[in-house]
Amino acid sequence: MSTILSASVIRVRDGLPLSASTDYEQGTGVQECRKYFKMLSRRLAQLPDRCTLKTGHYNINFISSLGVSYMMLCTENYPNVLAFSFLDELQKEFITTYNMMKTNTAVRPYCFIEFDNFIQRTKQRYNNPRSLSTKINLSDMQTEIKLRPPYQISMYELGPANGVTSAFSVDYKGAGKISSGHQRLEPATLSGIVAFILSLLCGALNLIRGFHAIESLLQSDGEDFNYIIAFFLGTAACLYQCYLLVYYTSWRNVKSFLTFGLICLCNMYLYELRNLWQLFFHVTVGAFVTLQIWLRQAQGKAPDYDV
Repeated sequence: MSTILSASVIRVRDGLPLSASTDYEQGTGVQECRKYFKMLSRRLAQLPDRCTLKTGHYNINFISSLGVSYMMLCTENYPNVLAFSFLDELQKEFITTYNMMKTNTAVRPYCFIEFDNFIQRTKQRYNNPRSLSTKINLSDMQTEIKLRPPYQISMYELGPANGVTSAFSVDYKGAGKISSGHQRLEPATLSGIVAFILSLLCGALNLIRGFHAIESLLQSDGEDFNYIIAFFLGTAACLYQCYLLVYYTSWRNVKSFLTFGLICLCNMYLYELRNLWQLFFHVTVGAFVTLQIWLRQAQGKAPDYDV
């Protein structure tokens, strides 16, 4: 018999379970699948927004949107269209009931456990096709799945069930290649965005002054060629700070301090061409961006919540 067995609502960034159905079966196969729930919840930020994992006699399907993932366990013969239509209903109701501020600031597992009432009612409807067929229109979901089918996660990609991770890479059409070696950074803050814009501004100012220095050099022999190098090095340093602010790399903090040092050296050399306020602005922006790079660290390993 094709049925939905259980469902969970999980926060993407750290795998915190927000709600879950409470009447799941206690069979050995189902309990084994719950281990895969935990493993998937730790990697949601690295996975596409619509996926399926086949685990023998059972399938795990999930969708992610606005930082929240909706995951369900069903028998292997349960129709894909109904499975993702079920998840879509959970998503719409959850977004309507709880705002993003509540989900982002939640610290306690299952703090929205009352949402289980809606999960149970919806699960009963989807486990009774006769009552379901007259209440929903599946044509849109069928078209969407046909145009953008769920990514099939293999057991090899997921790694062993004992929690030991393997080399994890996903080749997903439209999502690029995602690897565990490419860690994601924490969400950008307002101060981080301001730092990014200011760093771009300093880079643009250095670039403009560099081109003016080239023009002066071509018109007369009095311009020092080293000034041109200093301006363009300053531009490169500002752009590299923007890169470090957005992307994770090895030795990221060390690189940011070295880049800030280069900005200071360039401005020291350009002392004769800039007034004190200009020097103060460039050095202060460089220090501010370096601080933001240091504050925006890679997302840590998700806690082992009992999903």
